[in-house]
Amino acid sequence: MEAARREREALLLRVQDEGVRMGSLSVMRAGPIGLREVWEEGRAFVDLAGRQAAVAEARAAIEGARKAMRKKLPPPENTLSQPGPSQHTGQDFLSPEEYVEQDEIFKVRIAALKREEDSLNKERERLEAEKARHIRELKRLKEEEGSRFRDNPILAKRYLLLRLLGKGGFSEVFQAFDLTELREVAVKIHQLNSSWNEAKKASYVRHALREYSIHRGLAHARIVALLDIFEIDANTFATVLELCTGGDLDTHLKEHQVLPEKEARVITAQVVQGLAYLNEAPRHIIHYDLKPANILFDTFGQAKITDFGLSKIVEEGQSRGMELTSQGAGTYWYLPPECFQLGSRPPVISNKVDVWAVGVMLYQMVFGRRPFGEGCSQEEILRDDIMLNARQVAFPAKPAVSAECKEFISKYAAPRLNC
Repeated sequence: MEAARREREALLLRVQDEGVRMGSLSVMRAGPIGLREVWEEGRAFVDLAGRQAAVAEARAAIEGARKAMRKKLPPPENTLSQPGPSQHTGQDFLSPEEYVEQDEIFKVRIAALKREEDSLNKERERLEAEKARHIRELKRLKEEEGSRFRDNPILAKRYLLLRLLGKGGFSEVFQAFDLTELREVAVKIHQLNSSWNEAKKASYVRHALREYSIHRGLAHARIVALLDIFEIDANTFATVLELCTGGDLDTHLKEHQVLPEKEARVITAQVVQGLAYLNEAPRHIIHYDLKPANILFDTFGQAKITDFGLSKIVEEGQSRGMELTSQGAGTYWYLPPECFQLGSRPPVISNKVDVWAVGVMLYQMVFGRRPFGEGCSQEEILRDDIMLNARQVAFPAKPAVSAECKEFISKYAAPRLNC
């Protein structure tokens, strides 16, 4: 416990030092009574911007000199009648030989500046990735400081909380140490809002227990293992999960934008393995919320599916699928058109919902964007029927992606409005 506290203090000092290099958030006034957070660039970005400006200035100067040099070429008739060294006829002209020599010097210098410019651009990409990690860590530390569990308590006389990993909705996820099994785990703490009425509290607990009942029976290398569940107090309970220290696919994509096709294929193959397991008899489970944030990586980079909060069990006799009674839930960019159909009866869905999500995620990994609804909010997607009208995947010319990969995406992210 004491070691965890010392580690947190050391981390705070490192983050403060990193803030000088990366930058920091400051609060500025917005209007007469409003406040807003503004990012102030650190020394690394200020220095880089100065070097990029110097390169741009040098390049502009050379381009200007080249333009001025062209004016010193003699008129065509002079060139034909007076070959050789420059002639002085009231204006200093360059001979073709002098012009070619000087132009080659300029070209070599411009090429060198272009290489330097490319190097600086790559450095900026690296710094932007570092900055994103730094901002996430600042946010995590702020959330950890505001948590009632920040002081490394031992829960259920077994789980020593070490550090907050993330927060979302009404839950917090902590890295913890299991004092019984002597291993690190993830403890997801669910906290009911004290202002909720009893009906809303009961609904939240019922939903969480349903997720637990689905998840607890799963045991596969491509599924995050659910290990335990326990009560903390009348308004708080926790689930214990396998700890995945390699982050999630969403964060990985935010840092790298585009992944090499081989890496994307390997990740996709692992997700498909997990889905195949979810649909092995006797179980038939639709995950329904497959997205990059719900694909975690362990220490060795192995992908695992997590978060079964929206999952659905297809009962026996529902061979064509099941009615979607929770229409409106989920992450719209990764849901197929059939989930948005309106009518007198709910739409019928099947495991093809997850198949679609796999195609969308592969597209996002290799092209750096989602195939449908990119740049739109969930409200805009719903209002403008963007997913309902998604008919065919369009592939950008760049980056280059194999025909096999495109064919896979086209088959997986194919509308199935009558499924």
